[in-house]
Amino acid sequence: MTSPVPASRIPEAVHRRRWAILGVLMLSLLIVVLDNSILNVAIKTISTPAPVGLGASQGQIEWAINAYTLVFAGLLFTAGLVGDRLGRKKVLIGGIAVFGIGSALAAESGSPAQLIAFRALMALGAAFVMPATLAVLMNVFEREEQPKAIGIWAGGVGLAIAIGPITGGALLDHFWWGSVFLVNVPIVIVALVLMAWLVPDSRDPSPGRLDPIGVVLSVVGLVLLVYGIIKGGELADFTDPKVLATAGAGVVVLVAFVIFEKRSDHPSLDVTYFKNRVFSAAMAAIALVFFALMGVTFFSVFYTQSVRGYSPLESGVLMLPLAAAQMIFAPRARLVVDRFGNRATTTAGLVLIAATLAAFATFEADTPIWLLEVIFFLMGTGMAHIMTPTSVVIMQALPREKAGSASALSNTFRQVGGALGIAVLGSVLATSYRNGVEGKLGLLPPALREKAGESIEATLGIAGRLGPRGKALVTPANDAFLHAMHVTALCGTGVALIGAVVTVLFLPGRPTAGQEGEKEPELVVAAD
Repeated sequence: MTSPVPASRIPEAVHRRRWAILGVLMLSLLIVVLDNSILNVAIKTISTPAPVGLGASQGQIEWAINAYTLVFAGLLFTAGLVGDRLGRKKVLIGGIAVFGIGSALAAESGSPAQLIAFRALMALGAAFVMPATLAVLMNVFEREEQPKAIGIWAGGVGLAIAIGPITGGALLDHFWWGSVFLVNVPIVIVALVLMAWLVPDSRDPSPGRLDPIGVVLSVVGLVLLVYGIIKGGELADFTDPKVLATAGAGVVVLVAFVIFEKRSDHPSLDVTYFKNRVFSAAMAAIALVFFALMGVTFFSVFYTQSVRGYSPLESGVLMLPLAAAQMIFAPRARLVVDRFGNRATTTAGLVLIAATLAAFATFEADTPIWLLEVIFFLMGTGMAHIMTPTSVVIMQALPREKAGSASALSNTFRQVGGALGIAVLGSVLATSYRNGVEGKLGLLPPALREKAGESIEATLGIAGRLGPRGKALVTPANDAFLHAMHVTALCGTGVALIGAVVTVLFLPGRPTAGQEGEKEPELVVAAD
């Protein structure tokens, strides 16, 4: 049975088990984040020809990542509203179940196309999981405890990032590539049992109507835009008519989406939220930092495995400092905010991220590996001091009964920023690599030259099949990749610095009290 309670008071039965509930929420968050961090380590293996992998091209690998991201981002608006309407616990359980089914199917994919399709199914489930976790959190913790809880929640991302690459590397050392997806299934089963037992249900007593037209416009617009960008990278020509037409159509559809949402009386994206400059700046900071980081993470796997020769497991271990820093600093970032304010904390984090990305532009094939470890640790430190303060600003900028919408918006901008980062910076990487290596492919038959120019993994794969003759391609391939990595890293640096400028101009100098002390609308909260 549900009963209305004041927004400032949490039912005692829920309050007593709030930290256990947070643990369950972090477990559901872990399986969503774990999947992407595992996939990053498996990229090289999946791109290897059968029977080891699927022989996926760099473009197909980008789509395996972005199919998940785009479906996830496109459905988050609606997922948040569905949770607000039907109950966050119900959609959380349903979303986790769909994610588990998609994971099992992805593990058995027989082609890159099947993997892309099943990744999209996983994203359908994940879209209902992510906003529900933060929305439930906001409804089981009082406002004064919310920053601490959000900090721990953000630290859970660091835990998933730590577990993911190591788990993925260990699985790839002993099993086939599909095991990196199958590992999600037992975690899903445990999460479902704990959700049903511990997590209370909550909903918005006055939820908005669903917005199917807005959902379709947002997904179609994002897919067209990202497809055009990735295609431009594959062709090494962003002026190609097909590239311009596809990306241009995506921009037009996204503009139509914004106009439609602005005029709708039940928008999935309420554009009036963005009249709050602090809210908008926090959203922009999240999108820009993930744009830079996701694009750079994409090439770091090829750097450690293809250029440096580390195994998937060793590559996963190398990412431990990044995850450790997030786990250490994310729960404590609120203390820095209390002392220095949101503006100084977030801006410093973005400047640190920019510096670490710029450092990648100095890396060579023989750079001491401990320098990479230091860079990863500093990168994680910067992330921790961006995600926690911006998440608190966003979640407290809206009334508690709109927690699902606020969480959905936050995660949408993070996912869209990451998708565009992979598409744009991945295309910069592909274009720079192709331009750098194509002059060195003269010894190859014409039929193989185009394939060899797609990525360093394609070049090295063909070189391996040529035997002793192919060894002459290894050094030029490494040199071309390192140059492309340097160019891509500097592009990511510029994006992070733009984010720092935005936060300097618009974030508050001290933590905002949000709506603390004001009477918030009543919620419908279930005590069990």
